[in-house]
Amino acid sequence: MRGVTTRPLTVGDRELLRTATLANVNWSGEQRFTHRDVDERPDLRHYTLFRPERGDLGFVAVTQGLVVGAVWALFLGSDDPGYGFVADGVPELSLCVWSGYRGRGIGGELLQQALTEARRRGIGRVGLSVEAGNPSVRLYRSAGFTPVPGAAEGTLAVDL
Repeated sequence: MRGVTTRPLTVGDRELLRTATLANVNWSGEQRFTHRDVDERPDLRHYTLFRPERGDLGFVAVTQGLVVGAVWALFLGSDDPGYGFVADGVPELSLCVWSGYRGRGIGGELLQQALTEARRRGIGRVGLSVEAGNPSVRLYRSAGFTPVPGAAEGTLAVDL
């Protein structure tokens, strides 16, 4: 991850999360969703709302003044669950590295930084959702994420 630094995610990073969420749901390269979908669909919009007061955490990767990736974990409860909902009190992690910067270790570093921060805060488990065929599943598996029995297909979690 040479030449890449990280900074904490802030509530002012909503546009960044909007862009990252759109990239995540269109991971295959097919334009399945638009910015309008991210803005208007509650199942997507909640990924753009970073709320530190509920315990959310996240980091942004930057190189040469440009944002190149982000990781964030949101406490989305059963009243507004994400696609990777595991249980109340288990944050759902999202990770996005911008096209052109993938394969350089940025995603792995962001993931480890988020998991380290979650452990530091005493969070015992983190979940996520990954679609079948998404190559990022290898990264999540290598970090210890495993399928969650009884959860939606593609829901993985790691015990910290």
